[in-house]
This record gives sequence, C-alpha cells and structure tokens, in this order.
Amino acid sequence: MAEASADRGRTTRQRLLGAAAALIAEVGWGGVSTRMVAERAGVAPGVVHYHFASLPDLLIAASTGIARAMLDELTGRLAEQPDPETGVEWLLGELSRYTGTDPASLLIVEMYLAAARLPDLRDRLHEIVADSRARVAAWLRERGHYAGRPGDAEAAAAVLVAAVDGLVLHRGLDPDLDLTALAGPLRAMVRTDGHEEGGGT
Repeated sequence: MAEASADRGRTTRQRLLGAAAALIAEVGWGGVSTRMVAERAGVAPGVVHYHFASLPDLLIAASTGIARAMLDELTGRLAEQPDPETGVEWLLGELSRYTGTDPASLLIVEMYLAAARLPDLRDRLHEIVADSRARVAAWLRERGHYAGRPGDAEAAAAVLVAAVDGLVLHRGLDPDLDLTALAGPLRAMVRTDGHEEGGGT
C-alpha cells in the first residue's frame, strides 16, 4: 500500500514537472502560476505545494531537469565520436534540430534570463554546465588532444558547451542560420595538429 502511494506521488511529481516545463516555454517564466500548473497537470492547486515548497522551486526543478537531460545527452553522444573534428560535425548537426522557437529552445532562453535574478537557479545551472564541460574536456584528453598543455582541454570544452547554448539562441534570431556551415571555425579550434602544437609558421 505504501509502495503504491509512493508510486502515485512520483507520478504526480513528474506530471507537475512536465506541466511546469511546458508552461515556461509557452508563457515565459514570469507568466506561470500555480493554478496554471495544477490545471495542466490535472491536480488541485494544493497538490503543487505538497510536492514543492514554492512555485519558483517547481520551475527551477522543471527547467534544470530539462537542461541537464539535454546536455547529458549531447555530451554523452559527443563522447562517442571518434575524434573532435568529427564530433564538431555531429554536434552542429544535432543543434540544427533546434529552431530557436521550439519548446526546448524557449525553455532554455527563459531559464537563462531567470538565472540572472534567482541565485539558486544560477547555482544549479552552473553545476550542470560545469559537469558538461568536465565530460567534454575528458573526451578531448582521451582522444590525445592537448597533451602536455594544461587547461587547453578545459578551455576548448568551455567554448564547445557555450556554443550549444549560444547557437540555439542565435537560431531564434536567425532561423536561416546554417549551423553546419560553422563547422570549419569550430574544427579549427579543437584541431591540434603538428602545426599548432609545434608552433610552426
């Protein structure tokens, strides 16, 4: 009986998170209300506060959950690519699926704007981004890149992870932006051939 009740509680919590994430994308962070979330999730308004201390806590949990899932999938699949140059091509192809006006893109935009005003959201988002940077840097080092150059793998990883967010934002401003055409500059950034490492002219 207790297990069934716990399962119902987890299901309700997931419905609330899904409803909140969808509403952030639809009406903006500041436009979401407890009643709207409850109606979307099909529960009474009091149920929202049973599962979450406040509406901001719910919105933070919903948005960071989506952000972590997106970055974990991207960085995880990026790490499966055989080399950084191929990885850049793959990454830009994946990012081309986001138009800048799709629900996931809009949620990310709203989350970043809200993070400027909400320290808890900013801290949790920083943790997600830092984890993603660390995974990408480890992948670069595993592929033999930046050997003997402390900090370079981390710097390249920071730029690649920032490109994920930045290019999605730019797609919202310029839907015709061809992300695959940007592969050359990004490949040059992660390439560490003998010319670059040896400092030749």
